Amino acid sequence: MTKIRFILYSFLLLLLCGCSLSNITNADKVRLILDTDLGPDYDDVGAMAVMHALADSGYVDILATISSNKSELTIPCIEIINTYFKRPDIPLGVAKGESAVTLECPHNKKWTEVLPQKYTHRIAKSSDAPDAVKVYRSILCTQPDNSVTICTIGAFSNLKELLQSKGDEFSPETGVELVRRKVKQLVSMAGIFPEGREYNVYCDASSSSFVVSHWPTDIIFCGFEIGYNIITGRRVSRMPVENHPIKDVFLLSMSQGEPQGRWSWDQATVWVAIKGYTPYYISERGVISVDSEGNNTWRATRTGKHIRLIESLPAKEMEDLLEQYMMHCPKH
Repeated sequence: MTKIRFILYSFLLLLLCGCSLSNITNADKVRLILDTDLGPDYDDVGAMAVMHALADSGYVDILATISSNKSELTIPCIEIINTYFKRPDIPLGVAKGESAVTLECPHNKKWTEVLPQKYTHRIAKSSDAPDAVKVYRSILCTQPDNSVTICTIGAFSNLKELLQSKGDEFSPETGVELVRRKVKQLVSMAGIFPEGREYNVYCDASSSSFVVSHWPTDIIFCGFEIGYNIITGRRVSRMPVENHPIKDVFLLSMSQGEPQGRWSWDQATVWVAIKGYTPYYISERGVISVDSEGNNTWRATRTGKHIRLIESLPAKEMEDLLEQYMMHCPKH
């Protein structure tokens, strides 16, 4: 991409992001906790770029970035991305429960190793970060009632541990009571609809089954079939900028077998969590069920607490929109 084309894309991004920012008040901002398994895939990295771009546009207040992946490289990489976007003090937490998974980058040259070698970070390894459940509880108890959106783009391990948590120094309420009072909605990249077996569900099937059965608020599911049709990364990898961790990850990862880009499950989910699903998707209420092997089924019912999304805009339009946000550079 030439520098002129990059400037044009940046101008378009400003138009998309900057619409009537003066009309966005603190009360309008989405209060977001992101729960990611960043590491084995790199759509999480694109999702974090989208999140920070929308934060710079005034749409979201990022309360915490939490990992459901116990890999020792995950938290340093999350911290590096937050710091690049001028938010080094966003609270971090990592799964410490027995059911939590450890997931590593599958490439020969691992971006999860390259980023911590290239960029400075304060937390040396994930196990040095606070317990995810403690972070959840400490933040939720300080927020207005019915105000927090949780976006999970990984396993449900932390959310199960949160629901099962007891009263502590932050709140006398149980996890279920705290979530019921403080959380507005859960938006999740999980499942295949109307039925199937998707990684974020089956990698910790017991936690998935527990959460979908016991979570006390609405859950919006951005299923596998949504992000599978959205391919991003080519323009990100060709940005004429240096020392941009999002570009670094996509350029390195795409060079190892995915030259056309990567499926965008997590970017679409973060977008919905912050901007809502209308007019990008239509919705159907119902109930998702998860069996012991991590297979999910769907039953449509108007009284269900679960919502699955169905494509409305053509995938190519979402692809262009999301990649423009992924190309965001922080203000200096």
